[in-house]
Amino acid sequence: MLNTASGLPIDYLLIGHLACDRTPTGLRLGGSVAYAALTARALGLRPGIVTAWGGEIPLDDLGNTPITFAPTERSTVFENIETPAGRRQRLHNRATPLRWEHIPPAWRYAPLVHLAPIAAEVSPMLAQRFPNALVCATPQGWMRRWDAEGRVSPAPWEEAERALPHLSAVTLSREDLGGAGTPPWAQRAEILAITAGSDPVTVHWGAEKRRFTPPTNEVVDPTGAGDIFAAAFFIALYRGQSPWQAAEFANQLASRSITRRGLEGVPRLTEIPTTTKV
Repeated sequence: MLNTASGLPIDYLLIGHLACDRTPTGLRLGGSVAYAALTARALGLRPGIVTAWGGEIPLDDLGNTPITFAPTERSTVFENIETPAGRRQRLHNRATPLRWEHIPPAWRYAPLVHLAPIAAEVSPMLAQRFPNALVCATPQGWMRRWDAEGRVSPAPWEEAERALPHLSAVTLSREDLGGAGTPPWAQRAEILAITAGSDPVTVHWGAEKRRFTPPTNEVVDPTGAGDIFAAAFFIALYRGQSPWQAAEFANQLASRSITRRGLEGVPRLTEIPTTTKV
């Protein structure tokens, strides 16, 4: 697949696989980078995506977002099954891993970098290649293992101790932790936000910890809410807000996203809180 507008200037670099989400009605575009890129556009930034994509479905939902593609025959394909006990996932295919050489040279100087793996396709040590950027991560793809049948289960983030000195902020979910509490590497993180669905978000900043309760909304589809939270949180930090302010802002946008399905949940301009607009 050819690169799309990879020479355009960007200020938010996203590295991770776009996904084909298998649903009862067919394939649907997903992946952290899709939700985060559209959130960034809604908040006035110029995102660019580095990914691998097999072309199974159109990328029309991403509009004119510039994308550069690593060669791959097939995309990463996930199946998400909602059950009373929580979401179950199955990985049906994993696309080509992403490396430094896949990033266009002009994009390597973006001031905000988001490592967004969904299936360990990005090395966490890539964070050290951006010394002048605010480098953030959603490590869910480093905290998954899958068996021969593709059944996904939580796993420890084995490279956390090595990667965290190079990361400015990290967000993940309680689901990524297998329902456990604070991860053992939390004190090593500069800024860490742990989302928990409708329960309060826990933010660690230095030696301090605070919780922020999201607004209550009817849940239509929770897919992508964590990615929207992460993008809004990172952008708020990039624009000078404290982690506490960033969490309040991101909570507002993520809580609205669950009232719509799929990528329709990304923020609309009318939904950006005027009191916390970044």
